[in-house]
Amino acid sequence: MATAAETRKRTGKSRDTSVDQELLLQAYRDMLLIRRFEEKAGQLYGMGLIGGFCHLYIGQEAVVVGMQMALTPGDEVITSYRDHGHMLATGMDPRGVMAELTGRSGGYSHGKGGSMHMFSKEKNFFGGHGIVGAQVSLGTGLAFSNWYRSNDRVAVTYFGEGASNQGQVFESFNLAALMKLPVVYVIENNKYGMGTHVERASASRDLSKNGAPWSIPSIQVDGMDVVAVKEAGDQAVAHCRAGKGPFLIEAKTYRYRGHSMSDPARYRTREEIQTMRTQHDPIDGARHRLEALGVDESVFKQIDDEVKAQVQEAADFAQSSPEPDERELWTDVLLED
Repeated sequence: MATAAETRKRTGKSRDTSVDQELLLQAYRDMLLIRRFEEKAGQLYGMGLIGGFCHLYIGQEAVVVGMQMALTPGDEVITSYRDHGHMLATGMDPRGVMAELTGRSGGYSHGKGGSMHMFSKEKNFFGGHGIVGAQVSLGTGLAFSNWYRSNDRVAVTYFGEGASNQGQVFESFNLAALMKLPVVYVIENNKYGMGTHVERASASRDLSKNGAPWSIPSIQVDGMDVVAVKEAGDQAVAHCRAGKGPFLIEAKTYRYRGHSMSDPARYRTREEIQTMRTQHDPIDGARHRLEALGVDESVFKQIDDEVKAQVQEAADFAQSSPEPDERELWTDVLLED
């Protein structure tokens, strides 16, 4: 199934501030796939089939789907450890993602990377990184490579509000602004780090202004609104492709689950979570827009059935795929000419 970005390329739709019905339907499907996939991953974790850390993306789907709608094939994506949604949005096969989560040989990293360390050269997805903020300097390096090659590509670098005060983030801002590198920095501000509210961890009350010392243009956007994110992405990507340097987006979003599967999230109230679910859910928001455009209930039912089947197929594939052979311990360690 094509992603929203691939659909736009196929249909010849321009990247403007509008989102037509076809693209919005694809965005709805992409977000629903991420939601159902993550719910299934949570179930498999509870069954003991997924080990180690597992950070779910439930609630934040509009950020990565909206940004992908602004990209074209060849643009690169890099993110942190909360990465399953980004993988699926770039078009990576859910079967390979789920198999990697369960540590099987059919996974994208042959069962050796797990939840936080998957890559796809084909889809230009560069991880999945467990060290807080590490991907920001790497994403800046991707942008440097594009600048050096003059290939018109853009590197989208995601990180959370918890990583926004890391020293390497500001070093990256400086280099990107100095060299006018084509990188879009996306802060996924879901309000909480591992268990600390952003206002207790950051003196900045508007993270979109964090690039101001280096004159990096920025925008703050409702990260629960896929159309709003897409419009911000269009603006940011156009800025980069025009050779004007980096752009910063703060997407104000929300995660419904804990920081990871081991986090009971007792630092916030049930009422807060319920308010976000009932009043600001990104999938419901897209559905309401589509209903206003006249999309019939049967269309949503068909999409829901297709997504459920796709996720179940991924779970079945993951559980039936063999574990890696012991010899895999010695592969993918060194690059030889």
